[in-house]
Amino acid sequence: MCRMFQCYTEVNCDACRCLTDELFVVEHARTAILQPTREDFQRIPELAINPLGDRIINAFFPEGEDQVNFRGFMRTLAHFRPIEDNEKSKDQNGPEPLNSRSNKLHFAFRLYDLDKDDKISRDELLQVLRMMVGVNISDEQLGSIADRTIQEADQDGDCAISFAEFVKVLEKVDVEQKMSIRFLH
Repeated sequence: MCRMFQCYTEVNCDACRCLTDELFVVEHARTAILQPTREDFQRIPELAINPLGDRIINAFFPEGEDQVNFRGFMRTLAHFRPIEDNEKSKDQNGPEPLNSRSNKLHFAFRLYDLDKDDKISRDELLQVLRMMVGVNISDEQLGSIADRTIQEADQDGDCAISFAEFVKVLEKVDVEQKMSIRFLH
């Protein structure tokens, strides 16, 4: 049976209704109890078919924890919120939103940086590529793709991809939209 976790912040129930119903129990008209397990996340079709689904699911769970609190859930989910045109012109002195380009890139980088050493090594890249393509490509072809990727991205010659190098490689990619999920239709 799922454990229930009382969130510490009261939320508007309408906000809860827009999220996957199985993840929440709404109580007393203003309080949400978060109760998802890893298995609950794996039943979400978009995550189940995503080759990086397990890595994304892991991002919701604090290191070494099997519990998700509401605040942590919302913080992780916020990375996937699309950036609206009016948000692009907000005050540059305020805090950077979690769905900013920079924060989305940090989130994506962490999906590849399996050992959390702030570098993406050839082995890490191979592991993630294998998750993405399965057995459809030979190990030799996959190794060639990883080698070429690192060769093109690695600017400091350490045979790994730093966050700065990762950002440079993705500078022309519309990360703000590609890494977005619309929650309300």
